[in-house]
Amino acid sequence: MSSIGTDIPFALHVPLQDLPAADPASETTPVQLAALRAHGLQYDIVCVPLTTDAWRTRWQEMCIAPTTNGDPTLPLPEHAQDQRSEQWRAGAGFRRDEVTVTRPVESEYAIAMASDWLELDSPEEGVRLDSEVALKQEIAYAAYLGFSTLVLPPPRYREHTADYARAINAAFAAAGQPSNIQISVRIPIFDPAALRPSASAASSFVNITAPGPPTLQTVHGLPAGDLSATWEMWDVIRTALRMAHRCQSCCLCLVVTALDLTPPLPVTMNILARWTAEPARHIFIPALAFVPNARGYPVLTKATQSFLRDIMKHRPTVILSNTAAGTHSSGGEGAYSEYIRHLARTSPALLAMETEGTVDNFAKGYYDYLQAPLQPLMDNLHSMTYESFEKDPVKYYQYEEAVFRALSDRSEEVRQQVDVICVAGAGRGPIVARCLKAIERSGRTAIVYAVEKNVNAFVTLQQRSAEEWGTRVRIVFGDMRSVELPETVDILVSELLGSFGDNELSPECIDGAQRFLKPDGISIPASYTAHLAPLSSSRLHQEVHNGSDSTKAAETPYVVMFGSANIMSGDGGGVRGKCGGRIQECWEFEHPRRDLSLDPRGLPWGNTHNTRATTLNFHIPHAGVLHGFGGWFEAVLYADVGLSIHPDRMHHISPNMISWFPFFIPLRDPLYVPADAELQVSLWRLTDKRRVWYEWFTETFLPRSATASASSLPNAFTPGGLMSPTPQSAYPAPSPLLDAPANAAAWFADRSATSTPQPMTGYPHPRLSIDGEEMETRIKVGQTALHNPSGRSWWIGL
Repeated sequence: MSSIGTDIPFALHVPLQDLPAADPASETTPVQLAALRAHGLQYDIVCVPLTTDAWRTRWQEMCIAPTTNGDPTLPLPEHAQDQRSEQWRAGAGFRRDEVTVTRPVESEYAIAMASDWLELDSPEEGVRLDSEVALKQEIAYAAYLGFSTLVLPPPRYREHTADYARAINAAFAAAGQPSNIQISVRIPIFDPAALRPSASAASSFVNITAPGPPTLQTVHGLPAGDLSATWEMWDVIRTALRMAHRCQSCCLCLVVTALDLTPPLPVTMNILARWTAEPARHIFIPALAFVPNARGYPVLTKATQSFLRDIMKHRPTVILSNTAAGTHSSGGEGAYSEYIRHLARTSPALLAMETEGTVDNFAKGYYDYLQAPLQPLMDNLHSMTYESFEKDPVKYYQYEEAVFRALSDRSEEVRQQVDVICVAGAGRGPIVARCLKAIERSGRTAIVYAVEKNVNAFVTLQQRSAEEWGTRVRIVFGDMRSVELPETVDILVSELLGSFGDNELSPECIDGAQRFLKPDGISIPASYTAHLAPLSSSRLHQEVHNGSDSTKAAETPYVVMFGSANIMSGDGGGVRGKCGGRIQECWEFEHPRRDLSLDPRGLPWGNTHNTRATTLNFHIPHAGVLHGFGGWFEAVLYADVGLSIHPDRMHHISPNMISWFPFFIPLRDPLYVPADAELQVSLWRLTDKRRVWYEWFTETFLPRSATASASSLPNAFTPGGLMSPTPQSAYPAPSPLLDAPANAAAWFADRSATSTPQPMTGYPHPRLSIDGEEMETRIKVGQTALHNPSGRSWWIGL
């Protein structure tokens, strides 16, 4: 049997009524007995309630006021009851019969669940505050016993979610000393309000139980906001706790999510995908979340299967409940855990991690680990860095193929000559060796110049030249922008690309080396493009802010293998049909540049031709928090030979290439983006005589369609009346290696149809219609600061 997925922890939820009775003649406790039974069913641990009904009864007696004075059911007179309640609020503890666990050794086998009747977000203030006192008591007791995790009941009332978050923060503050206990907030993926009676004005406390599973159904056709309700509740909790703790680690280290898959469940993967970017450490799956297959065995819906297979890469603890209830006709109690284990074994993410030669296998241990991009012009790379690059056979084969194609395409007249190839930035020589193979394959006669400025790597080149290459290769020491070659070359080969294409100054380097080329010379690569998408990742945001200088860290791009990250954008269009695709092209660089103004040495007079600016519009179909942007590149080496780390195209262009992790451009402060919003991203690549840097800025808009005449439009000068102009149409950029050209006729027709003359005075109203036709507007709802202005925090040295 495959070992893939065998390290996923499984827990059996054991409710209070199913805990075995205590045996006075045995030293084995009920929790230990439950754990032994669970181990026999192939579970690792059990998930048990921390308290008993006796605790709930005493809490009600102390905290729920009688409906009439002199209630004979109360055990004490009212004044004595008040005194006892205040004494408890001052810091009393549990009685022995109020808890299920009394020995620290029991915590080794179990996850503890706080009392499911606690209402930290109750509409009644007294219930909220006394629930908070009870929570402090339960956290303190769980920490005393050594539990690593305490699962909290889910928030129930959206309007009081902030109270829920404040209570958790108060409980941590009351602890008074560092605690290793982790709070896991149970969050259902449906809106509890949809299942709660709406006519109840009083608190539901007296009758409340743990959220019971309703009849299985799936949610169809609900607005995105409805499906975002519970995620938004979690976001309030996470944000409130982050702001309360300057270290910003509370939310992700001490408070995590226990995602509850109790039905009703969404039917599309993109609703669930946002949770892959959250710290979901536990997954609750009740038996009712399963549907019977044709033979009566329990299975999950396709969307839920895909979600679980994907999230298995984070190795959450899977908590199954009600498995012995006989919900399904076939399979028995063990069918549920075996089915989830099957999903783990067949998880594409886990399979890729265990498959040699894949990016995921190479990246094990590097997921969500931020690395500073290289500065190859300023720094000399170490041999180990070169060695890690050279482990990628795909990249070097693509270079070999590109050189081979370029040589093979030479005309017959030219083929009689000796070809000259220059490898600019040869490093330790891997591309030089591939050029020699391409020459042999083509049957051509050629020599290779290898130019390298790293004094240490140049020693390796000397050794390889003496031992392997001989007179076929001529090595030249120096910066490609200043050295001279004895002759011009036919093919200029360079491998200077960064994760964002140009972020390691490939344009500037090739500009300095293209003077080596003959007038009809070829550059490999011929062009490359940078691509961007909005990301949600609380994990990466935490990593960015872990250091002492959070401003500088949040204005520094990174190289990182995305693990706990979710692309927020949709496939394009949006409400107004004006947004581009899920991942959009920022800009392109082409080589060689024949239009440059050059000095007598053949070098550009300046670098302003390498500045770039772009404005991208993304449709955000589901509410989320923007933490930054993912960046990728795609390069055309020669003809249809290329390199790509574009998430949607890399598997077709250069599969299993491991040389580059994606680019991450962070935000200093998270930006909440509502459902169906438009995210407008401005990005600049700027330069001076010494440096190159990026600056970025983001705005969010809500599209709004209304039927109005000119007289009914809000004044642009009144508060809330400012409207931004409608942006130009945006279409996903085609890949030069895969896609057919975009429909230019449709693009121009759309621009013509949406362009209207603007008023001569005042602020223009987008899509203004005097005749009362439909008017499209965007209402601005948020923005970020301008990041890294003038390269104050991060830049690349020329």
